[in-house]
Formats: sequence, C-alpha cells, structure tokens
Amino acid sequence: MTTEVAQAGVAESGVAAETIRAGYEAFKARGLKLNLTRGKPAPAQLDLSAELLALPGAADYMAEGVTDIRNYGGLQGLAEARRLFAGLMGAPAEQVIVANNASLALMHDTVVYALLKGTCDSEKPWSQQGEIAFLCPVPGYDRHFRICEDYGIRMIPVAMNADGPDMDEVERLAAGDASIRGIWCVPKYSNPTGAVYSDAVVERLAGMKTAAADFRIYWDNAYAVHHLTEEKVEIANILEACARQGHANRAYVFASTSKITLAGSGLALFASSKDNVKWLTARMTPRTIGPDKVNQLRHVRFLKDEAGITALMERQRALIAPKFEKVLEIFDEKLSDVAGVSWTRPKGGYFISLDVPPGCAKRVIELAKAAGVELTPAGATHPLGKDPEDRTIRIAPSFPELEEVALAAEGVAVCVKLTVEEKGQQRVSG
Repeated sequence: MTTEVAQAGVAESGVAAETIRAGYEAFKARGLKLNLTRGKPAPAQLDLSAELLALPGAADYMAEGVTDIRNYGGLQGLAEARRLFAGLMGAPAEQVIVANNASLALMHDTVVYALLKGTCDSEKPWSQQGEIAFLCPVPGYDRHFRICEDYGIRMIPVAMNADGPDMDEVERLAAGDASIRGIWCVPKYSNPTGAVYSDAVVERLAGMKTAAADFRIYWDNAYAVHHLTEEKVEIANILEACARQGHANRAYVFASTSKITLAGSGLALFASSKDNVKWLTARMTPRTIGPDKVNQLRHVRFLKDEAGITALMERQRALIAPKFEKVLEIFDEKLSDVAGVSWTRPKGGYFISLDVPPGCAKRVIELAKAAGVELTPAGATHPLGKDPEDRTIRIAPSFPELEEVALAAEGVAVCVKLTVEEKGQQRVSG
C-alpha cells in the first residue's frame, strides 16, 4: 500500500511538472518582447509635464534678485527653486542646493570630493587614509554600489529589514572600524523592497558612535513624494535628528525631480548642514560656473509650490499604481502556494522585490529572457552584482503599458514555478 501511494505521488508530481513546462512553452511561443528592467517613467507620466517644454517662455528670463537666467552664476541654484523644494528636502532654503538633472551625479561627486579633498570634518583626503569602506544595506540600489566599485571603496553588506537596515549590525561595524566612512540609505520606499525607515532607525543612525569622525550618511530620498496608496507615508527628518544628536554634519540628503517631471531634464537636489553646503559649493566652484537656471525657472513656473508638487504626484499615482496592483494580483493568484517565494507590497516607490528559493534567481531570469521578458540581472541588488543566496529579483512595473505589465507578471510567475519544479527534481534525482 505504501509503495502504491508513493508511486501515485510521483505520477501526480510528474503530471504537475509537465503542466508547468507546457505552460512555460506556451508563454514562450507567444513571441513577446516585454521589459521590467528599470524604474523608468512611462511616456504617459512624462506627458503630465509636457507644459515644461514651453516654459519659461521667450520673455520670461528674469528671476528673483534681478537674476538673468540666461547668464552665468547662481552656483547654489535660484532662490525661488531652493524655496520650492525646501519642504521636500527637510531643510531651510539656504541649506539647499539645486543642481542639474541627476541626483546620482551629486552623490558621485560628493564621494569623489571626499576621496580627493576630504569632507569638512576630515583631517586629510579619504584617499590618503588607506582603505575606505561603505555600509551597504541589501537588497539595495545597484548604482550606489557602482560608485563604490568604480573608486575601489570596499562594500560591506548589512541586512535590510522592513523598518530599515539592521541597526545592531550597523552600529557594531561603524563603531569598530575607522575605515568605514559612509552608509547608503534609500529611507523611504526603498529600492527595491519598498521599506520605510522607522523613527527609531533614523534616530539610531543620527546618534550612533562611529570610529571615523567624518562618517557620512548618504540619504538618497529619491521617492520622497512617490506614493502608491492614499497613505502618504512620512519619515523622520534625518538632518534635524543629526543636529539634535550633536552630529550636524553627518547626513547628506539627496533627491531629484527625475520621477516627478521629466526624467531626463529634471533638477537634482542636495541638502545638509551649513558647513556641508559651504564645503560642497567650494568643491563645485572649479567644476562649473553655475547650473541650468532656465530649467530651474521653468520648474518653478510649472510646479509653483508644494501643493503643485502634491497635485502632480497624485496624477502620477493614478497612472502607476494600477500597474503595481496588477503585478501583486497576479503574484497572489499564481505564486501564493509556491514554497519559498515571497514579494513585497510597497506603499510607494518604483519597485517590487521578489524573493525566490535560494539558488533560483538566475535561472528564473534566464527562463524569462528566453520567453521574451527582460528582468534586472540577478545580483543587481547586491554589491558587485553578487547575491550570495541568488534569490532576489527586482521587478520594475512602471514603464510598460498595463496590459504588458500583466503579461510580464504572468510570465515571471510561470518562470518561477518552472524553476522551483526543476530544483525539486534535482533534489529528488540527487
């Protein structure tokens, strides 16, 4: 009787495997070309800011203080632009810098300036102090890691929890190793998990002991106003927390309008202490005579005030949230009963993080590509592109049309099921 039951179980498993394989081959035969690789705004999102292309207008070139935006100067950015984004940045306008389109460029430059010149708290440039290391919460943002990789900065992974990085580990490492000079943080709707830093985590980051006196928090608040639900999640102000804890210079805050207005023609934003703003503008002086003030004024004219930013982001949410809802709906339907598979339910940002059983992410992505669904490479969420468990996959639903997002999510689900089934067969045969 036991043998009969076992044989029946094997036969049933074989039928299920054949069904899964047939489902994958049928999906592959559709010849689709779908892309979920990067968190790009869709054309319909960019259309919301089409008015920018006609602003500020041929006769509108004088900013506050009789500043002719067509000419050189204004290194810190237009006064009205700094005021417009002061609330988003959590700093007074005089402690905000408005630069050109990419906040990533500001992050890159602040790292390089610290390496070549040191921070305002450094005894000498970082590059003259031996090995330099950064703490890297994982899963995390691949472009942060690339900056470190390019400049030989050692990356130390720390686990990312639902409320931020594992602070016990962060505190232990930062206090015990003077080579650790920074930590990368995406504190709100984190890339890719959607995690939101709790007030307690923010306070611990601001107040923790560090072996390096010039330790810096790279606070990439890229998704500060990028909500996916009616709840407008708020986080504690890192600059205020650092000042309160006696470490006013510890945090550099970054953001941009790249996913608010036009991704390729937005504004990059930096905010920090008065000393850090003075330090950065001094470093920028040999590099540029000033930013694109025409673009700054057109953003001021278009957005007008914080209420204008909020209204635009509500229109953005109406376009992007249904795509996230569709992915989650399909994953719930297709993957809820698959052991070892889970995914996040972000309240904002641009990504869903899909975890598959260890050793499966590369195979899922390989199968998906063969079936016409491009995904972010396995390992992209970890330093040097190496996920030690090979399990995290970043899903970016923003760019394709809703129908394409649904098809791609179905394809991913089929590939996950097939990969898990293959793994199971390997265990049995092994």
